[in-house]
Amino acid sequence: MLLAATLPLLMAFVIDLAIGDPQRMPHPVRAIGKMIEWAEPPLRMLPSERLSGIILTVFVVAVTYLLTSCVLYVSAQHSPAMYYIVAAVTLYFTIAVKSLADEAESVVSALESGDMVKARQRVSRIVGRDTENLDERQIVRACVESVAESMVDGIISPIFYASLCGPAAAMAYKAVNTLDSMVGYRNERYIKFGWASARLDDLANYIPARLSFRLIAVSSYICGKSFKDCVYIATRDGRKHPSVNSGIPEAAFAGALGVQLGGQSTYGGVLSDKPLLGEPKNPLTVEMIKEAVTISYVTSFLMLGLGLIMSAIVVLI
Repeated sequence: MLLAATLPLLMAFVIDLAIGDPQRMPHPVRAIGKMIEWAEPPLRMLPSERLSGIILTVFVVAVTYLLTSCVLYVSAQHSPAMYYIVAAVTLYFTIAVKSLADEAESVVSALESGDMVKARQRVSRIVGRDTENLDERQIVRACVESVAESMVDGIISPIFYASLCGPAAAMAYKAVNTLDSMVGYRNERYIKFGWASARLDDLANYIPARLSFRLIAVSSYICGKSFKDCVYIATRDGRKHPSVNSGIPEAAFAGALGVQLGGQSTYGGVLSDKPLLGEPKNPLTVEMIKEAVTISYVTSFLMLGLGLIMSAIVVLI
C-alpha cells in the first residue's frame, strides 16, 4: 500500500521533468475543456444562471473523478504494475513543473536575443493580460507573476490532493482549475454562471496557496535569497491581491527576489490596477525570470518530498 501511494507520484514527477507537457498527445485536461464546452449551452437554457453554473461544476468534477477512478480500478484489477503505470501517467497529466519553466525560459531567450515581438508573443502564452505593447520590464513582471501563480495550480495543489486522496482527486482538482479558467470570470457573461466554479477553485487552492509561501521561503533560502523578506512580504502583501489565493505566492516571490510586482495591466483593452506587492530593491531584469525559475524548481522538489511524506502518513494511519 505504501508503494502504491508513493511510487506513482514519484514516477509522474520524473516523467514530467523528462518530457514536460505532451503537446501532441491526447490530454485529459483538454478533454475536460471539451466537456465544459459541450455542457454549457444546454445548461444555459435553465432559468437560473447561478443554478446552471452549480450543476456544471458538480457534473464536470464528478464525471472527471468517477471516470478516473474507474480507469484506475480496472488497471489495478489487471496487475499492480499496470496500476502503477496508469496512476503515474494520470498524475503526470496534472503537474507542470518542466512546462512552466520551459515557457518562462522561452521568454528569457527572446528577451536576450532582443526580439521584443517574440518575447511579447511568448509571454502571452502564460498570462491573460494584453501583451502587444509591453516593454521589457513589464514582460519580466508578467512572467515572474505567472511563474509564481502557476506554482500553486500547476504543482503544489495537484501534488497536495494526490498525496491526500490519490490520482483521481488530483485529476478532479484539474477539473476545478479548468472550470475556473474557462467560466470563472467576473464579466457580464460569466459573473453568475461561473460563480460556483470560481468559488470552488478558491476553496480548493486555499490551503495549497498558504502552503506555497512557506515552501517558497525555504526555497529562497536554499537559492541564496532572503528567507526573511520572503516571509515578511508574503505576510504583509499576500492578502492585498483581488484573488484570495494568487497574491500569496506572488508576494512570496516578490520578497524572495527583492522586486515589486503588481500594478497596472490591461485585459481586453480594459485597464486593471492591481495592488503593488513587495519593494523595488532590485530592478525587473531578465535575470529575475531565471531566478524565479530556479526557485520554482526547488519549491517543486520540496513539495514532492512533502507529498511523499503525506502519502506515507495517510497510508500508515
